[in-house]
Amino acid sequence: MGNHPTFREAFRFWLKLGFISFGGPAGQIAIMQQELVERKKWIGQDRFLHALNFCMLLPGPEAQQLAIYCGWLLHRTRGGIVAGALFVLPSALILWGLGVLYVSYGHVPAIAAVFYGLKPAVVAIVFAAVLRIGKKALKTAAMWGVAAAAFGLIFVLNAPFPLIVAGALAAGWIGGRYAPAWFPGGGGHGEPATPGERAVIDDAAESAVVAPSWGRAVRVTATGVALWAAPVVAAGAWQGWHSIWVHQGVFFSKAAMVTFGGAYAVLPYVAQQAVETHAWLTAPQMLDGLAFAETTPGPLIMVLQFVGFMGGWNQPGALSPLAAATLGAAITTWVTFVPCFLWIFLGAPHVERLRGNRLLGAALGAVTAAVVGVILNLGAWLGLHVMAPDGTWAGVDWVAVALGAAAFAAMHRFKVNIIAVIVASGAAGVVIAAL
Repeated sequence: MGNHPTFREAFRFWLKLGFISFGGPAGQIAIMQQELVERKKWIGQDRFLHALNFCMLLPGPEAQQLAIYCGWLLHRTRGGIVAGALFVLPSALILWGLGVLYVSYGHVPAIAAVFYGLKPAVVAIVFAAVLRIGKKALKTAAMWGVAAAAFGLIFVLNAPFPLIVAGALAAGWIGGRYAPAWFPGGGGHGEPATPGERAVIDDAAESAVVAPSWGRAVRVTATGVALWAAPVVAAGAWQGWHSIWVHQGVFFSKAAMVTFGGAYAVLPYVAQQAVETHAWLTAPQMLDGLAFAETTPGPLIMVLQFVGFMGGWNQPGALSPLAAATLGAAITTWVTFVPCFLWIFLGAPHVERLRGNRLLGAALGAVTAAVVGVILNLGAWLGLHVMAPDGTWAGVDWVAVALGAAAFAAMHRFKVNIIAVIVASGAAGVVIAAL
């Protein structure tokens, strides 16, 4: 059994993770699996997978929540805070800098050319994610049915996303109880640890577990909600309760409550509201923000920070555009990620007592299947805006179609790294513009 890491050792790891966490949730989870479970042996495989299953059921970015959970297992509350904060901060600072460059130079032809190449690659990434997640999630006819129903509900009927998630959870729970062959309770996500080698926090370790209680739940909830609301209340008192920053704080707080399945699942809802209802940014700017989020470390849901930044820039009120944009980005990031700490600190002690619960796995499987259908909807929405900007067959941009197809083939057929695909796509945009 390895030595328990000091808080300083863990801090250095979480800081490094914040700068190398490329590749979306799958890549980020893979890095934590490799480092925490296999190389450092700080957390056992079963404990890690149980935490991952719980995080997949929560609203918000599952990779960041997994980091918070693992940090909590290792060093209680302070460990969870450091792990979750450092998972986000590097990306937030990088994305803010990119936002400043974007609004300052985004209309320079060279920059526009880069984004012309990036946008089809982003569409390809989304469709590759559909296939990747679907291959793992849709193991039975029932799971295919859940995915198809989710796509139909959101694409055809424009059903509320929370309703889709709630329906999938109910179907998984009921199916897991009465038709377990159709709704399996899930399985392992990796290989067990090497026989004879124990992790610091393995399945038998209880040293880092906090006993759940009503008193603790009340204290955690009160503290979390107060911190969650504090900057929105401060912005309202400073700039008025009808200011854009209060609207952003409330809107993204709602989004944080329904982002089951990660960024791909909630982006259709956010994009529609931010572009069409609030006019914080345009559809092309939304795609540019998604390209930024894809090319920087950290969770893909960081694209919401770009939405908040552009909203402040485009509707600055009495502030300067840069100050308004920075405030919008800060409030959006805060209300998006602070709830993750609340969910973990509140729920983890209870979940630690539910290790091995099959019905929980069945519910998780159904939600993941529904997410496949929702991601497909996102791909369709993005694809229409990129490949046919005017919404007609006559207006199809066949060069963009070719770029997207090439990016998809590179990732899906030839297993090219996502960062390499994005860099090549941006370079292709520059070359095409020069022809």
